[in-house]
Amino acid sequence: MTQTGVSPQPLSNTLVSIIALCCGLIVANIYYAQPIIELLAPEVGLSPHSASFIVSLTQIGYALGLFFLVPLADLVENKRLMLITLGVSFLSLIGTALADTPNVMLILCLMIGISSVSVQVLIPLAAHLSSDEKRGQVLGNIMAGLLLGILLARPISSLIADHFGWRAVFYFAAGCMVFIASVIYFAIPHRHPNQKTSYFKLLKSLKQLMISQPVLRQRALFQALMFASFSLFWTSAPIVLAREYGLSQSQIALFALVGAAGAIAAPIVGRLADKGYTHQLSLLAKVIAAVCFLPSLFELPNGIIILALTGVFIDFAVQANMVLGQRAVYSLEPKSRARLNAIYMTSIFVGGAVGSLIASPLYEAGGWTSVALVAAGMPLISLIGYLLTNNKSAKSVS
Repeated sequence: MTQTGVSPQPLSNTLVSIIALCCGLIVANIYYAQPIIELLAPEVGLSPHSASFIVSLTQIGYALGLFFLVPLADLVENKRLMLITLGVSFLSLIGTALADTPNVMLILCLMIGISSVSVQVLIPLAAHLSSDEKRGQVLGNIMAGLLLGILLARPISSLIADHFGWRAVFYFAAGCMVFIASVIYFAIPHRHPNQKTSYFKLLKSLKQLMISQPVLRQRALFQALMFASFSLFWTSAPIVLAREYGLSQSQIALFALVGAAGAIAAPIVGRLADKGYTHQLSLLAKVIAAVCFLPSLFELPNGIIILALTGVFIDFAVQANMVLGQRAVYSLEPKSRARLNAIYMTSIFVGGAVGSLIASPLYEAGGWTSVALVAAGMPLISLIGYLLTNNKSAKSVS
């Protein structure tokens, strides 16, 4: 089955499920290190203050891959591009499992991020294959798989590290890449873009898309702030749970599993967006993300439960807003979906990298209070920005 250009075809439920599974397993690479940095950092010679560099560099690498590699999906055959990046992911994950010095570890984390962008070639491919009427539903289902990968990566990592050591986590991830490469080779359709341009002209066109598409600029900025809050929470939470509550890696894994409940947002929001509720849901997501941190600021009994509920709500809000943003952005220029996706997702993961980067310093300086205040402030800024922009542009793509 070969796809040329952008003509949509009905996607079977089986193919949607396969794409969702692949997206979840690939994107998990970026998050495996997040809950185990307290174990990993001392063994490779990183201090507590610099431990979060492991997570932030992976996200920075992902942002670089999004910007420089994902636009190629509008130029070269998509399946080949995905298989090459999966091969690099496999080698980087094996290298990380063997690393024993800080510089080698950080470089390999950067490479894991760069090479994990095949997931962002798969998602626009699904958008190309889906009809306009069902695009929100298809994207919602696929994003549910991707977001489950993000959320389940943490408990899986904690459990494996607790029983087999942190290096086994990366061996496991490398094995998953072999499996995914096989699935993509046999199950994912080819797509040959009909763009007639050069790579450098393609990159140059990113600037023109940013200038000409206000909805893209706004959605990218607002979701970057939301994802920064998400990353700040999930990079800090394992440290808080280990130091303040004395939880083991397996117990931290159970905590992270609770947060996975937020993944139900994606398919629900995708369907509601197809019915015209994009604007209202965008406002609701930002309000939930800003408010959910407030209870954790107080010395309440059952603090772990409050923290877990915060995780559920921030996950729900961030995932909902991401699906809404993707649906809006993909509706702008169908022939440029890979580049639109590159700009949108690059901005998001730059925000995520900032959130991860400041997690350790914030916690060391002011404890959970500092983390929660900054994490709540980011979606609040996103909400204010959304209210101040021209709501007509938001409604025009709903």
